[in-house]
Amino acid sequence: MNKPIVVFDLDGTLIDTAPDLIDSLNHSLGSGGVALADPAGFRTYAGQGGRVMIERAFAAQKKALFSDEHDRLYTLFLDHYNDNMPGKSRPYPGVMDAIARFEAADYLMAICTNKPERFSKKLIAGLGMSRHFAANCGQDTFAFRKPDPRHLTETIRMAGGDPARALMIGDSRNDIDTAKAAGIPVVAVDFGYTDRHVREFEPSRIISHFDELTVDLAERLIAAAAG
Repeated sequence: MNKPIVVFDLDGTLIDTAPDLIDSLNHSLGSGGVALADPAGFRTYAGQGGRVMIERAFAAQKKALFSDEHDRLYTLFLDHYNDNMPGKSRPYPGVMDAIARFEAADYLMAICTNKPERFSKKLIAGLGMSRHFAANCGQDTFAFRKPDPRHLTETIRMAGGDPARALMIGDSRNDIDTAKAAGIPVVAVDFGYTDRHVREFEPSRIISHFDELTVDLAERLIAAAAG
C-alpha cells in the first residue's frame, strides 16, 4: 500500500515568495517606463504569475500594454526572478516543524504549483528543502495544470503516494477547486496570495498558522473524505 501524502501549493502557501516576485515585477516595470508597484497593493496577486502582475500594474496606472511590450517585460521579469532566486523568499513560520511532524508519521510530501517547474525546483533547492519532497510538479510538468485535478492526482502518483490518503494545502480558489475536483480534502491557509478570503471557496478547513496543521487533523480530514 502506498503511503499517505500531503501536497503543498508553493507561492503563498509553503513559501512567502512575494518579496522577490514584486522585486522582479518592479525591475520589469522600470524598464517599461511606468511607476513601480506598491508591494502592499500587489502582494495579493503574487501567486498569479508575472504576466498577470504586469497587466494589473499597467491597468492600475491606466497605461496601454501592447502584446510585444508585454512579452518583453515578462521576459525581463523571468530573467530577474531566476537570477536572484531564492532571494528574500522564506518558508512561512511553522512550515519546517509541520514537515518534521509528517515525516515522523511516515507521510510523503510533494509540491503541486503553477510556477514553472524549473523555478519551483530551483527555489526549493536554494532553500535547502529538496530532500523533503518526493515530487515537485510545476505548470509545465504535465500537459495540464491546476485547476485541472489531474495536476494534483498525477503529482501524487509521481511521488508514490496514495490519492485515497491525500491532503492538499493551498492558499487560493485554484488550489481549493483542484482538490475538490480530485475528491481530495483541502486545507486553506488564510495568509496567502488571494484577493478574496479563502472561506468563500469552502475548503475542508482553514488555518492561520502551520502549527495548526497536525497529523491528527490530516487523518481526520482524509477519513471524512473517504466516508
